[in-house]
Amino acid sequence: MEDRKSGLDVESGKEKLSTNVAQYEITGPITEAEKALRWKQDKRIVPLSAGIYFLCYLDRSNIGNAKIMNSTTGDDLMTQTGMTNFQYTIALMIFLIAYGLFEVPSNILLKKLRPSRWIAFLMFSWGVLTMGLGGVHSYASVTVVRFLLGVFEAGLFPGLVYYLTFWYKTEERSIRVAFILASATLAGAFGGAIAYGIGHMNQAGGLSAWRWLFIIEGIPSCLSALLVWFLLPDYPENANWLTIQERDLAVQRLHIEGSKGHHKAMTWSDANATLVDWRLWGHYIVYFGISTPFSSLSLFTPSITAGLGYHDLQAQLMTVPPYAVAYVVQILTSWSADHFNARGLHSAAMATVGAIGFLASAVLPADAYASRYGCLIVAASGAFACIPPLLGWLSSNIFSTASVGLAIALNIGLGGAPGQVVGVWIYKANEAKAGYPTGHWTNAALLLMVAVGCVILRMYYARRNKKILASGSGEEIRLFKY
Repeated sequence: MEDRKSGLDVESGKEKLSTNVAQYEITGPITEAEKALRWKQDKRIVPLSAGIYFLCYLDRSNIGNAKIMNSTTGDDLMTQTGMTNFQYTIALMIFLIAYGLFEVPSNILLKKLRPSRWIAFLMFSWGVLTMGLGGVHSYASVTVVRFLLGVFEAGLFPGLVYYLTFWYKTEERSIRVAFILASATLAGAFGGAIAYGIGHMNQAGGLSAWRWLFIIEGIPSCLSALLVWFLLPDYPENANWLTIQERDLAVQRLHIEGSKGHHKAMTWSDANATLVDWRLWGHYIVYFGISTPFSSLSLFTPSITAGLGYHDLQAQLMTVPPYAVAYVVQILTSWSADHFNARGLHSAAMATVGAIGFLASAVLPADAYASRYGCLIVAASGAFACIPPLLGWLSSNIFSTASVGLAIALNIGLGGAPGQVVGVWIYKANEAKAGYPTGHWTNAALLLMVAVGCVILRMYYARRNKKILASGSGEEIRLFKY
């Protein structure tokens, strides 16, 4: 499948540097009509997408809050299910295995079944499963429900990133991915505050507070699925809330660099071309490096803060500031990365900042609680801020509807899921008193790898663009994004 009648197949690596480079088009300045259209799309798409991911992340990460909630009275998840720390880690890993396995199939189904229908189905399913966690009584039941939760949550984030390519140009995506991903950061902050409040419901109605946590946080996902079914627009081509002129403009402005709702689903030729493009594997390796810090902070921030001298409900509350600061840094970094067409260098810079935060946490004395808490804020801000520019960068440099969906899913599935599996193992319970050095050193090393990888990819794309410009013959060209 080709977006244009061009002999150049970028994804397959058959990069004939000839005059057939029409798909490297340089876009001109945005018009007032486009600005108005983009704002109208933003009001309809971005808040709804961010809200969906907010609930998804809340339902995924609340197990970290449940682990320590009211632990001093024996009313926590671990005590009442009889789980060991090792079994808890296995339950986390099982979720991520399912997450990695079902991302690619989910993105294919999103295109086949329409985004609104598929995302609403996923949302209702994970909401029901989250509520089901409130009724578990054993390690086995926790593990089974977490696996199923991974199956249904797997398709959401890669699906939303893919979904944006149907509506936005390449230079418009990172900031919007940031608003969606930052809602996860916001969920981390609110999750701690919500857990603090629900913690006071212990034994209300005969249920422990951690059971109420799962039940209460699962209900909004189920109810919101109905809104998503009716309100989430599918494609610009059939958006009846746009005027005919706006629909035509929405389609026209994405005729080269956007995904198309009317294009057919993926073929084996599309899949093969994407799988053998080695530069995409460079992106996947980099995303592996950022996924470990993201996963470990998502699941173990309550435990990390508990190891900083805070206990029980106070530890829940102290998870809020790192996420709140990271939210702001993430948005500002993503805006700047798109504005200056420098996604790779922004990701490299923020990965370095995050690495410094983890390094400082690793070398400081275990009882330097205030300093290590400040380092946690720096580390979280740097690690989380890398992700939206990286995803925007990847989707900006793929040029067919089928390939972009597969590449995004592979990036998060092959790169992200294994990285997240690593993340569940590095913060060891027996290192709590020592300040979790293994986790901090591992995250620091991986973030430095991310920084180096981003710089290498940036240099590669610069060299490619130089060759493309040198081989041009006056035709309009589209360069790789940085």
